[in-house]
Amino acid sequence: MSSTLFDLTGEAAVVIGGTGVLGGGMASALAAAGAAVAVVGRSAERGAERVRAIDEAGGHAVFIHGDVSDRKSLDDALKKITAELGAPTVLINAAGGNRPDATLPPGAKFSALPLEAWQNVFDLNLIGGALLPCQVFGEAMLSGGKGSIINVASMAGMIPLSRVVAYSAAKAAVINLTKFLAREWATSGIRVNAISPGFFPAEQNKALLYKEDGTYSDRGAQIIGHTPMARFGNADELAGAVVWLASSKASSFVTGQNIVIDGGFSSVTI
Repeated sequence: MSSTLFDLTGEAAVVIGGTGVLGGGMASALAAAGAAVAVVGRSAERGAERVRAIDEAGGHAVFIHGDVSDRKSLDDALKKITAELGAPTVLINAAGGNRPDATLPPGAKFSALPLEAWQNVFDLNLIGGALLPCQVFGEAMLSGGKGSIINVASMAGMIPLSRVVAYSAAKAAVINLTKFLAREWATSGIRVNAISPGFFPAEQNKALLYKEDGTYSDRGAQIIGHTPMARFGNADELAGAVVWLASSKASSFVTGQNIVIDGGFSSVTI
């Protein structure tokens, strides 16, 4: 039994945001476990790079263009994926991000935060990062009576980290939506869970964590000092949790959960 517990052969997995560092790592992990993977994103160049890496490692993947802010784009992506890989049975929602004008700099007033910036970040991470994909791909899974949805939340959604106020609020909403959908679809064969990564260096936060010379920034050093493992996470360290939640054999009774992967950050009292 243990040899097949995490075998995803026969599964069609969709990784929205699979062109990014963390989403791409999840796509590779699912492919290595045997799933046929659709890497969904807006960058054909980065999508092709990820697909090539998966294929060279012995997996099977395709790139499908998709814009999480556009319902029609996601509907079209679903049709293409179903035609190429079959009906999706695993969905990873890894799209999201932040922007500088939705982040409060030191000494800034919350009341001066631009509404347009807030709405942009909130919509990207909640509506595009979870709601619309769950509506589109979740409906397809309901038709098949089987599926595992994994929303990528954040440590910021659990703890109101300073500065990234709009991002934190959106990720908190993702966790709440995850629990709602888990309850809503529990008897329909669909499991819905979230993972909350701690601090994983990627394109959008690298400048926050490191100086140009490669040493820790003040913020990066503060985070490391608060993390019991005394380091940042690596993208491949999300793989185990993702494959576990994707596997109907390994996590058949797990739904509505938020799995924290943070090197112990959240275990330390602030």
